[in-house]
Amino acid sequence: MTTRSEPGQGRPDPGLDAIMSERRQLINLAYRLLGSLAEAEDAVQETYTRWYAMTRQQQDAIESPGAWLTTVASRVCLNLLGSARARRETYVGEWIPEPLPERTEWISGRPGGGSVDPADRVTLDESVNLAFLVVLESMTPAERVAFILHDVFCHSFAEVAEIVGRSPGACRQLASSARRRIRDSQPSATPSAQRAGVVRDFKQAWEARDIDALIGLLDPDATAIADGGGLATTFLHPIEGGEQVAHAWAEIARRKPDNMTFQERMVNGQPGLVAEQDGVTVTVFAFDVAGDRIKQIWVVRNPEKLRHWSTG
Repeated sequence: MTTRSEPGQGRPDPGLDAIMSERRQLINLAYRLLGSLAEAEDAVQETYTRWYAMTRQQQDAIESPGAWLTTVASRVCLNLLGSARARRETYVGEWIPEPLPERTEWISGRPGGGSVDPADRVTLDESVNLAFLVVLESMTPAERVAFILHDVFCHSFAEVAEIVGRSPGACRQLASSARRRIRDSQPSATPSAQRAGVVRDFKQAWEARDIDALIGLLDPDATAIADGGGLATTFLHPIEGGEQVAHAWAEIARRKPDNMTFQERMVNGQPGLVAEQDGVTVTVFAFDVAGDRIKQIWVVRNPEKLRHWSTG
């Protein structure tokens, strides 16, 4: 058993490192559950608040602090998901999950700047690409929690049942339903290098305002969705159809300020684009690419969701 110093001895709690080492895992879990790094950080903070609200004796009685933290964080996220739909009914325009840059590019959103603590970074894999997170948004809170805990974080259905408050069999059904939603969304399996090439060609055609080239790169049924959160100007309703999206993007290029540049960057582990003004990221563009065509474009302009992106 890990020993702890008694109050007044002036030595740090030797169990602190073990408890805080769980932070990265909790951030990774909460981000996938909530689709928002800001909300994930709040959920994890609440989890630690509950841990330190217990007495030392109560903490020592917990056989696996890591499992306890995961359970509490998952329940906090489940509660947040339950109220998310109501909160988003008042959201201005469309809501898109918070996009993340490559880990090496993260800039702290905290006052004073500085590098983000490694424990605050999200592991970027296929379970956090924007297309996947958007599908998760269509699930019920219980489906999302059961699926993420079991299929992504490999918890048993017995463990999931304890968190969700349902039987293991019911949790198995929830995860199965979530998998069907994932399959029905038909996520593309286009190699990253091919995706990057399509996005690069789109950027060049966009900057050249080449309508025909843009149309050729867009699926005829392509859709573009933007999230400004009422804090940045953007289109409020989805743009549907490849030709309509192409003309909209040509208009965006025409109105582009002289000090704005478009850069190729990774967005949630997938090739994307960002718009920068004087070193500050003002827009992130994520793409769903199938073969040699773009099926979906997500445009994030809400500055509250871009706090990790600025390089200036």
